[in-house]
Amino acid sequence: MPYRRAVFLDKDGTIIENVPYNVDPERIQLSPGAEEGLRQLHRAGYPLFVVSNQAGVARGYFPESALQGVEARLRELLAAFGVPLAGFTYCPHHPEGSVEGLAVVCECRKPAPGMIVRTAAEHGIDLARSWMVGDILDDIQAGRRAGCRTILVDSGNETKWILSPDREPHYRADNLADAARHIIEQDDPEVGGQPVPTEGHVSPSA
Repeated sequence: MPYRRAVFLDKDGTIIENVPYNVDPERIQLSPGAEEGLRQLHRAGYPLFVVSNQAGVARGYFPESALQGVEARLRELLAAFGVPLAGFTYCPHHPEGSVEGLAVVCECRKPAPGMIVRTAAEHGIDLARSWMVGDILDDIQAGRRAGCRTILVDSGNETKWILSPDREPHYRADNLADAARHIIEQDDPEVGGQPVPTEGHVSPSA
């Protein structure tokens, strides 16, 4: 499998409106600029992967199975304008959780890079040629640790502005459409490799 570029995306506050711990598909709505940005990235040939912290599982707020409906709704919203997801990965852990086996320090919860690194290995992604886009600095730190270029969608969701070299985004965007324009401007028009499969299921990263 040839190595290719990809874009890794946080979910809440980046692709969809940030509603804390929401797993009700009816309340999932795209963020401003998301449709335009995802269209641009798909047309430019980038596989799109969601990597999402889901501490609500470890905290006992909802069962892990509820994330299947979240993924299905997200795929439905994107399919409405012709954009597939190449993958959807989540971390169900949190060190302060209440669910046995999930209240742990792991390598997948952002700012750790585990979800990105694992997804890249499974799909033949060249991380140095790829991007991580998120709305908080933990997303940026995870992307940098994985070896990606990074974009912060500065939508006001970050409240802990503790900057360090590994938490400084390569670019700050107003929304996902702005982020997509920057990515495409920075990279040459042709994205190597063949499209990755768009089928899939919710799978935790360990």
